[in-house]
Amino acid sequence: MTTDLNQHEAARTPIPSADGAAAVVATPHAVVDGGHQGGRLSGRLGGRLAVLPGLGLALVAGAIAFGLSRLVPSMSPLLVAIVLGAVLANTVGVPARFEAGLAIAAKRLLRIGVALLGLQLALPDVLALGWPVIGVVVTVVGLGIAGSLFIGALLGLSRTQRLLIACGFSICGAAAAAAVDGVIDAEEEELVTTIALVVIFGTLMIPLVPLLSGLFGLDSTTAGLWAGASIHEVAQVVASAGIIGGGALAVAVVVKLARVLMLAPVLAIIGLRQRRVDAAARADGTSVDVSDRRRPPLVPLFVLGFIAFLALRSTGVVPSAVLSVGASLETLLLAMAMFALGAAVRVADLRKVGLRPFAMAAISTVWVAGLALTGILLVT
Repeated sequence: MTTDLNQHEAARTPIPSADGAAAVVATPHAVVDGGHQGGRLSGRLGGRLAVLPGLGLALVAGAIAFGLSRLVPSMSPLLVAIVLGAVLANTVGVPARFEAGLAIAAKRLLRIGVALLGLQLALPDVLALGWPVIGVVVTVVGLGIAGSLFIGALLGLSRTQRLLIACGFSICGAAAAAAVDGVIDAEEEELVTTIALVVIFGTLMIPLVPLLSGLFGLDSTTAGLWAGASIHEVAQVVASAGIIGGGALAVAVVVKLARVLMLAPVLAIIGLRQRRVDAAARADGTSVDVSDRRRPPLVPLFVLGFIAFLALRSTGVVPSAVLSVGASLETLLLAMAMFALGAAVRVADLRKVGLRPFAMAAISTVWVAGLALTGILLVT
C-alpha cells in the first residue's frame, strides 16, 4: 500500500528540467485550458481561412459576370454567374477546398445583396404608377403564388419546392427563391432546381413577350407594363423591354421593382407560417430535425435591411454616387451568390428530379403571365 502511494506521489511530482527549474506541471488546469483556448483560436482562424478560396473564386466569377453585363447591357450578370457556376460544376468540377467559401457566398452574401436591393426602390416611383397598376402588381404576386402552390400540390411536389418555385416565378426570380430558402430551409437540390428553372423559363420569356405583344396589338407602354408584371428576373425584364422599344423600358422596370417590393411582406407571411409548421412538428414529435432547429424569425434580418434601405432611398437624401456604388455592390454580391448556387447545379441531379418541377414551372409561367396581361388590359 505504501509503495503504491509513493509511486502515485512520484507520478505527480514535477520533473526537474535541465537547468534545475521544475517543469510546469504544478498547474495542469492552466496548461490544459490554455491548450484548449489555443485550439479554439486556431480552429476559428483555420475556419475563416478555409472560406477564402471559395469566396475568391466567387468574387472572380462575379466580377466577370458584372463586367460582361457592362459590355452587353441586355446580359444579366446574375444569369451569367449562374451559367458560369453550372458550367464549372459540370465540366472540370468544383474542388472540395472551395466548398466552404461558396457556401458562405450562397447564404450570407445573398442575404446582404437582397437587403441592398432596397436601394433600387423609391416609394414615390412606385406610387407614380397609380393605384390600379399597383393593384395589378399585388394581385399578380398574390394569385401567382397561390395558383402556383395549387399547381405544385396537384403535381405532388414537396411544400418547400412549391414555395421556392411559386415565389421565384411570382416575385423576382432567383433572388426571391434564395431569400425564401433562408426562411424555410429547403433541401439544396430543391433550391438548385428552382434556380435552373428560373434561368430556363425566364430566358424564354425575353423574346416571347415582345412577340406576343406584337401579335396582340399592344402599344409599347402596355407591353412594357406586361413585361414588368410577368417576367421573372429584373435583368430579363430589361432585356425584353429593350426589344419592345419605345417607352416600354421605363415602365417595365418600375413595375418589376414594385413586384420586388412584395418580397418583404411575402417573407413575413412565410416566416409566420413556418413557425406554425415547426410548432406543430414539435408537438407531434414527428421530426427530430425540426424540433432541434432554431425557431425561424418572423421577419428575417435581411428583410428588415431591405425595408431600411428602401426607406432610406425613399427619403431622397442619398446622393446619386452612393446609390450607384450601392447598386454595383448589390449586383456583385448577388452575382457571387448566384455563381455559388450555379456551382451546385448538376445536370445528372436535374435529370433525377423528373418532369414535375419543370411542369410546375411551365404552368406557373403561363399563369403569372396570364394574370399580368389580364390585369394590365383591365386598367389601361
